[in-house]
Amino acid sequence: MPVLKWWKWLTIPLMFYVVSMGIMGKVPRLPILNETVRNLYFHVPMWFGMIILFGASVWFSIQYLRTGNLANDIKASAYVDVGIVFGLLGLVTGMLWAKYTWGEFWSNDPKQNASAIGMMIYFGYLLLRASLSNEREKARISSVYSIFAFAILIPLIYVLPRFTDSLHPGNGGNPGFNPYDQARYMRPVFYPAVLGWTFIGFWIGDLSVRYKNLIIKRLEDV
Repeated sequence: MPVLKWWKWLTIPLMFYVVSMGIMGKVPRLPILNETVRNLYFHVPMWFGMIILFGASVWFSIQYLRTGNLANDIKASAYVDVGIVFGLLGLVTGMLWAKYTWGEFWSNDPKQNASAIGMMIYFGYLLLRASLSNEREKARISSVYSIFAFAILIPLIYVLPRFTDSLHPGNGGNPGFNPYDQARYMRPVFYPAVLGWTFIGFWIGDLSVRYKNLIIKRLEDV
């Protein structure tokens, strides 16, 4: 039985702390946001985790293009899979947050629309891999796709929405998160949340890599 790496052991108390504090911890009473500010410990860290996982996929995609080692492609695809799950969870938690602060689940907010487009770009990655049967061709084309998808995603969700009004905190009259900086008891939860959710993403990604390798080994043995 493989020994857990140190960061996996750290993930367990981190997430227990984040979830318990997210539900029961003290939070500031902000206008409009009120108790929904607790979602800061879930929605935002999930998006951070998604970006880091997609970034890891880009790294392994580049490594595949450099070396031709299919192990790198397996890792790249696994981290995209988990990144998409985190992205969908981020969309769902964001929609729930929007319902209680903006009055509806989807307001055609620029950041909401950009996030949905970003997810569709990565759904294209999954469709591309599913449409190719040759492993080398699949690895090569999807590696290039992953690099360009990430290069599009970053300006799409972090740059372009800043050129117009957004209902997201800090834009269009909606209160920003500067007030929560004054509530110092939130920082010790938010930063571990980012770390914890990211670790969970890589943990699931590692399990996915092991599963994919087992499938490949089984096919080779047949």
